[in-house]
Amino acid sequence: MCLAVLSGATIIAQAYFFMRIVELVFLEGASIQEVVPYLGGLLGVLLLRATLSYGNGYIGIKMASKVKNQFREKLLSSYKDNPLQGALEGKSGEKVSLLVDAVDEIDSYFKSYVPQVIQTSIVPLMILMAVSTQHIYSGLIMMITAPFIPIFYIVVGINTQKKSEEQLEQMTLFSGRFLDTLQGLSTLKLFGQGKKQRDEIRKSSEGFRDSTMKVLQVAFNSSLKLEFISMLSIGLIALEIALRLVVFQTVTFSTAFFILILAPEFYQLLKELGSAFHTGRGSMGAAKKISEQLSVPVNKPVWGDRVMDATSPLSIEIQDLSFQYGDGFQLKEVGAELKPYENIAVVGRTGSGKTTLLSLIAGLLPPTSGTLLVNGIPLSHYRESEWFRRITYISQSPYLFSGTIRENIVIGTDREVSDTELFEACKKAGLMELIESFQHGVETEIGEGGRGLSGGEQQRVALARAFLKKPSLILFDEPTTGLDLQTERILQKSMKELSEYSTVITVAHRLHTIQEADRILFLENGQVLGYGTHEELLETVQDYREMIRTQQEGVAL
Repeated sequence: MCLAVLSGATIIAQAYFFMRIVELVFLEGASIQEVVPYLGGLLGVLLLRATLSYGNGYIGIKMASKVKNQFREKLLSSYKDNPLQGALEGKSGEKVSLLVDAVDEIDSYFKSYVPQVIQTSIVPLMILMAVSTQHIYSGLIMMITAPFIPIFYIVVGINTQKKSEEQLEQMTLFSGRFLDTLQGLSTLKLFGQGKKQRDEIRKSSEGFRDSTMKVLQVAFNSSLKLEFISMLSIGLIALEIALRLVVFQTVTFSTAFFILILAPEFYQLLKELGSAFHTGRGSMGAAKKISEQLSVPVNKPVWGDRVMDATSPLSIEIQDLSFQYGDGFQLKEVGAELKPYENIAVVGRTGSGKTTLLSLIAGLLPPTSGTLLVNGIPLSHYRESEWFRRITYISQSPYLFSGTIRENIVIGTDREVSDTELFEACKKAGLMELIESFQHGVETEIGEGGRGLSGGEQQRVALARAFLKKPSLILFDEPTTGLDLQTERILQKSMKELSEYSTVITVAHRLHTIQEADRILFLENGQVLGYGTHEELLETVQDYREMIRTQQEGVAL
């Protein structure tokens, strides 16, 4: 606000110095010595005005940067706090586009629109007061014509926001489709869908192009009409001044010249607000999109601040644990007791709730009801960091990041790791032969998502993480699915070794893995039908017997 007041003062002072210099030189025939002080004053005012303009822009940029950082932090927090549902809903490209492009779209609102609103709320009023004190009729013309500009750009701005929302929708659609196509390029080629997907991308890009051109069309039309209104207003003031100066001779030359210098400044500020308003309304579409994402209810576990004993083995008791995905699948009142160093197999048909149960035990999902006790204390009472330090989760497709093999292995621990420890973990995970085949060994770069490594090799990297971390609880989500025989043998051997100092819970489907387990938790349609040893379940649970018989027949075939 102070900058706006100073800016208004410099504009009025600039007009005064211009008027005074012209008056001295052309009307009074003053010498150069008499004009020099006014020239110095004009130069000082121009420098001050430029400095204030720079300062105003700098503050706007800093404010926009701060707001964008806050939005990105909130979006990242939203994705982080609700990772499982977030991963299942929407496209990765749309999330990236929202995080990058949509947040950048709101830049102009805080960088241009907000500072311009402050400027226009103060400086035109100062100019209007200065003009009115010199010539009241010119001030009245300004007061009558000025409202037409904001009325016009408010009407145009409503349409601009609608067009900008359409453009942002097309942009996120295009980004999502393009990224997903790149990720699934091999699959599309194999199924002969490359040409069809190419046409879809072209259609999306053309939709984005058309929506962008519509926004630009509105912007150009708006600028033309604003220019027309302001020029017509300045023309009215000039005509009125000319009549009073030449015909009626009721104003002096200095007054007329002073007003004619200030009039364009007055309308220029209103035009700049119109342009900023147009841009700001465009940003509102992006802000709406971001708000919709941030308004999605976060479904994450609530953690306490209790410290966990890092040396004690983990005893886990599941008491009537339930979870439901919205109106969809429900895991119902699961109960079981898991003793330290046990090897537990969770089995059941596809869609029975095995992975959901693992996510609940891992603390990735909050239970709808029931309790998960760890060493006799509810899991929610512990610190989040304390719990995740004690566990490792290995899924069917463990995610590897773009970077070296070393970086992807040591990411599982929060301490300094020596080469001896690293290579020992790699050896136990059956990874040394692969590492030695690379020219740069563990410093070999791999691509995003583990590109460059096979599925089995990615599983071995995940195993190396577990051996290096030495967790108290290891969760395997069908780790042998799709693996070759050699990798499966390595995995089975590693799981057996890990179970010597960890409790191991495995979502299993292979008969060998099931029979090797100390106890088995059998799920069907989200309910526990049996919990005990392989022999006990064969005797007591008919569905389990049928499942085992089906597997045995499949093996026999």
